[in-house]
Amino acid sequence: MRTRFLLIPVLVALWLLAGCGGEQKPGYTEVKLPDGTRISALLRITPQEQATGMMFRTSLPKDEGMLFLHTNEDKRSYWMFQCEIPLDIIWMDRQKRIVEMSKNTPPCREKAENCPSYGGKETSLFVLELAAGMADEHGLRVGDAIQF
Repeated sequence: MRTRFLLIPVLVALWLLAGCGGEQKPGYTEVKLPDGTRISALLRITPQEQATGMMFRTSLPKDEGMLFLHTNEDKRSYWMFQCEIPLDIIWMDRQKRIVEMSKNTPPCREKAENCPSYGGKETSLFVLELAAGMADEHGLRVGDAIQF
């Protein structure tokens, strides 16, 4: 049973990568925003990758992001502990529709216990992190579908 649980993220990642057009760097997939903008998103699948996320990064180009693939739908919050840059955090359901957003989420350079959590009000399966301001720049709204 444990092997089956571990295989789910790998199969999801392969499914996502199989649907990509064009060349992508290993570990990345193409994300298409509703306005047609294409983002190269680093996949975060394992618990270790997800725990590290955007920690310690000092920049994020507008054409890049990070896509977290969870194994089950749940209400999950994110925090900005040891993040160096502000982010737009976008939660999506199984249909890849936006269910919640935290725009211009500030970095937290405080002690871990002083860092607030964001989101977690709606059930999600996927989370996309983009450079702060991208959600507004591309007119993202709750209910919009993102393709990947």
